[in-house]
Amino acid sequence: MKKIGLVGGTGPESTLMYYKELNMRIDKMTGGRAMPDVAIESVNFRRTWNYVETGCYGELTDYLSEKVELLKNGGSEIVALTAGTMHVVFDEIESKTGVRLVSIPKAVAQESVRRGYKKVGLLGTIFTMEKDYMKRDLREAGVEVYVPGKAERELVAKRILEELEVGVVKESTLEEFNRIIDAMKRKNGIEAVVLGCTELPLLLNDGNSVLPCLDSVDIHIGELIRQAMSC
Repeated sequence: MKKIGLVGGTGPESTLMYYKELNMRIDKMTGGRAMPDVAIESVNFRRTWNYVETGCYGELTDYLSEKVELLKNGGSEIVALTAGTMHVVFDEIESKTGVRLVSIPKAVAQESVRRGYKKVGLLGTIFTMEKDYMKRDLREAGVEVYVPGKAERELVAKRILEELEVGVVKESTLEEFNRIIDAMKRKNGIEAVVLGCTELPLLLNDGNSVLPCLDSVDIHIGELIRQAMSC
């Protein structure tokens, strides 16, 4: 089994999910015979978020690339970023480090096609919803991508940053998000919603969402396991 390296801390809650799920799933898949070697390089979330907010993508690339290099030098063979937003500099990190990362958007696009979806909604940070890095692979796979209106995007981003990033989950926020998803369903005909921020699964899932969820954490973890356990 290949060693898995994660750039974590963006934010801490999703990093915990990655670590726990990787261990539990592989343990179950191997009948209790193995758990993965996992290395985590945890970043200063406030520093990375400031780089994103101020558009300092060169600095963000350098900082995240340092972490990727540490993982590579520590023997990690499968390396990934544990936040959708940090994929804003995904290509730049790959170019700078020479490490092929396991992409969240690509994994989500592949799963969307596998499930037969033609139209999906996208929720995430303001950057994930407004920029192209989470949408491009979906569109190239033939899937139409829709985001909420401006006021709704701002609300979603606020709830992620002020609540989910620090582990706060509220029923009132779930109700707000379901209203937003339902509005996209009625307006755009979306068939599912992409949880494009890796903290969103703390709030939304197939059991409580008005539409099926493409859970980026669950899908990404599945791809990490597939690659780690391949020959």
